[in-house]
Amino acid sequence: MEICGKREMELLEKIGFTRIAGSAEEEKAAQILKAECDAMGVPAIIEPFEIEQGIVEEAKLEILEPFYQEYPVTGYQCAENTPEGGLEAEFVYVENGTDVDLADVRGKIVLVNGFMRVPLFKRLMKAGVAGIVTMEGQLRDKREETDLSTRKLRRTLRAFGNVPMVHTRVLDAIDMVRKGACKARIVLKGHTEEWTSHNVVATVLGTEKPQEIVSFGAHYDSVDFSKGVYDNGAGSVINMEVLRYFQENPPKRTLKFMWYGSEEIGLEGSWAYVKGHKEELKDHLLMINVDVGGPVLGVDRITATSEEKLASFMEYFTKIHGFSAEVKQGIYSSDSIPFADSGVPGINFIRGGAEGAAYIHNRFDTLEFLSAEALEKTTHIVLEFGKTMANAKVLPVERKIPQNIVEDVEKYLYKKELSEAAEEK
Repeated sequence: MEICGKREMELLEKIGFTRIAGSAEEEKAAQILKAECDAMGVPAIIEPFEIEQGIVEEAKLEILEPFYQEYPVTGYQCAENTPEGGLEAEFVYVENGTDVDLADVRGKIVLVNGFMRVPLFKRLMKAGVAGIVTMEGQLRDKREETDLSTRKLRRTLRAFGNVPMVHTRVLDAIDMVRKGACKARIVLKGHTEEWTSHNVVATVLGTEKPQEIVSFGAHYDSVDFSKGVYDNGAGSVINMEVLRYFQENPPKRTLKFMWYGSEEIGLEGSWAYVKGHKEELKDHLLMINVDVGGPVLGVDRITATSEEKLASFMEYFTKIHGFSAEVKQGIYSSDSIPFADSGVPGINFIRGGAEGAAYIHNRFDTLEFLSAEALEKTTHIVLEFGKTMANAKVLPVERKIPQNIVEDVEKYLYKKELSEAAEEK
């Protein structure tokens, strides 16, 4: 079978619509992927799982002193609601939240740089802030050409506390600070619901070693406002093309092809899979993950979440086959993480866009900067590696996670901080 970038682009167009976690559109995309598997003779199953979805009913930020102005904001899903009438407090810009910045912020509403991460949130909760404003974007943004993203206060953060939180644009944040904003009111009203997301799973049984499993994964959900073709419709169609090859050329080992839902809100689909298939997981020897691809201008990158020897092997492998790619050992913020946390080594393939030549997590993630040829380029690398692993006399990758990767995964998941938070409670 010849790899066909045109076919990949056609499938990419089919799923190229906004498909946020747990939405009807995400389920529609899952059904499209299942139908594609079924049509090629590899029946797929859809596995539902539950996710927490925050619904924001009202979000408002008003500066009260020394001037009055209301600024456009989005409310953080799952953040604490304000009292009736809102939360009114002193307002202070605390930059990156150093100890000096947070020395006197108890009971105040604070503005911080960028998005929220665990270390900063932990410091803010310890400092006793009453409310938080985060920011995104660039000063040159035009409102009519950009969207203010919807943020979620994930369970990982809520382990340290909860306060009302809203999200604004950098161009509004600079206006507040420049004008000396010192008192503000936040209004936030919302609730949580349980939604259903879905994983799509197709299996090609091995002809000689059916008990040994190599899996291919890609997430197919997108963020709000985005068509998500670069992130990660591309990975989804690359893996579909690889499945097509193995349907025509049965492998020695069993191959699982999985398209994960709800990756964008915390790798929820892959977490659901590893938690729901614990018995099967002991037979998983390697996880191959594809996340972002297709940009005309860009570079292929390979990250081995495994022993260093696999990264060294890939250095030789790419040169032997004439593949241009950057290789390293490490972790990648995607669906290989839950597998690594469960003891299954992984390898991540991406084609990242050159600076200024690709867009992610916004309305500009569209087909305009992608091409069939670029999709084929990454597909060739993934397929050739997949063939090597699926048909090796003995799988050369040891099923273990080395200590340096274990530590990186634990840092990524903030296990130490979460453990300490649980002990404090």
